[in-house]
This record gives sequence, C-alpha cells and structure tokens, in this order.
Amino acid sequence: MNDSLNVLERKLSNLSFDDINLKKEIFEAFKLYKETKELEPYQAELVKLQNHIEKEGKRLIIIFEGRDAAGKGSLIGTVSRYLNPKHYRVVALGKPTKEQRYQWYFQRYVEHFPTAGEIILFDRSWYNRSMVEPVFGFCTKEEHDIFMNDVIGFEKSVCNQGIVIIKLYLSVKKTEQAKRFEKRKNDPLRSWKLSEVDLQSQAMWDEFSKMKYKMLLRTSHDDAPWYVIRSSNKHNARIEAIKLILQHFDYEGKDSNISLISNRRLVVSSKKELEMMRKRRADLFINKK
Repeated sequence: MNDSLNVLERKLSNLSFDDINLKKEIFEAFKLYKETKELEPYQAELVKLQNHIEKEGKRLIIIFEGRDAAGKGSLIGTVSRYLNPKHYRVVALGKPTKEQRYQWYFQRYVEHFPTAGEIILFDRSWYNRSMVEPVFGFCTKEEHDIFMNDVIGFEKSVCNQGIVIIKLYLSVKKTEQAKRFEKRKNDPLRSWKLSEVDLQSQAMWDEFSKMKYKMLLRTSHDDAPWYVIRSSNKHNARIEAIKLILQHFDYEGKDSNISLISNRRLVVSSKKELEMMRKRRADLFINKK
C-alpha cells in the first residue's frame, strides 16, 4: 500500500497546474488520504486489542495529557475511531461542581473507571491538578502538594486491582502551539476550541514548563510511567501513541509484520525528557526539585 501511495505521490508532483490553489488543495487531500491509509493497520490492531480486553475481562485506562493544542483530542479520535463504542468511553470532565470540590480529589475520576472488558480514554485526567490548576490558580498550593504526595500511591493501588494505566504526555513546540491557536482563531469550524485560557498559555509557557518538569520528575513510576511523545507532527504522534498502547498487551492475531518499535526521536521516557529539559533550559531546571 505504501509503495503504491508513494508512486501516486510522485505522479502528482509531476503534474502541471495553472491554478496554484487547486494544486495545493489536491496535495492536501492526498496527504490526508495517505495518512489515513498509513494509520489503518495500527487501528486494526487496536480493534484486536479491544476484542482481547473484552474477552479476557481486562480493564484499561489511557491518560492523554499535554499543553493546550498538543493534539490530545485528535489523537483520542484516531485511537477510538474503529473501536466498538459499547466497550470504550471518552471521559473529559469539566469544572468540578461545588459538591465535588469538597470530595476526595480522585473521587470524580474513580466514578468513571472501567468495568471488566472496558477501555477508558481520559482527555485530561487527575493530572489537571499537577499543571493547569496550579498555573492558573484553580487550586491552592496545599492542594497541589497533597496531590503530588498522594498520586503515586493512588495509582499503585489502582494497578494492584488489575487496571492497566498508560500515561501519554504530548509535547508540542511553542511555535507550533502558536500556529494551531492562530488556525483555530481563523477557522469557523475550530473557533469553539479557542478559549481565554488557551490564549494565556503562550504567555505562561515557562510556568507550564516548570509544572511539567515537576510532574514528570515526581509522578512517573514503574506501575504507570510517563511516555513523552513529540506531537508537533500530529500524524507521526498518532502512530507512535498507538504503538505504545499495543506494546502493553499480547493478544490473539497480533500482526508480526507491523513494527511496534517506538521511534526514539519521537518517544522518550520521563527520565530522558527531564535531562533534555535541563539541557535546553538550565535557567529553569538546574537544581530544581
């Protein structure tokens, strides 16, 4: 399939177009078609994985975290596109109610945990308290500190109950985030995605970086490590994310012809990401704990 698509791409490149805009539209349409076809074998494996999880009564939580416009929503759409809707749910919780504010912090998330044979995709998660909430003042320092002290114990307890937790952090460049915000602003089909909080994200880039550093440093553990995925190229990030999910399970009919080896330029451990952050921004992270 890929060879055929590459041949077609070369043929399109050799065609002459009087209308430059038409040529651009044709190439954009072909690019989307090519990316869709490249994703399909991986999405087919996800269907097999879902059948395995349902058959064996397993429970899976996948957490999608990252800055605004990092590509969380579109990645979730790609992962869930061909799944059986009876056996997965996307959970994207809004602002807590007054009653929820006085509950155990994790309680409103636990209410959405998977039953036997179910996959839960968290579009943001309890890790709101590690980045978004402290940066924008939506929680107190004490609440943030309690969360950071308690979260590993909470997750270990969940994993001890047989629930698999996969934590994906999508890492987007500042320049790419700005481009995506601009696209949202000028596209009537995407304008609903742009909020005042989004617009403040660029100005508060360093504050988010500091909280990201602390989160990766203190909340990655053997039972539920963080996987950092470079997401400035959304298509590549989608493929790498699906590979990571599939790596966690053995299931019937797994296609040995599909490589699930991660691209180490695009997927790094939390430890490696922390090293790179210190190297790039010593002013923010050297001797920071």
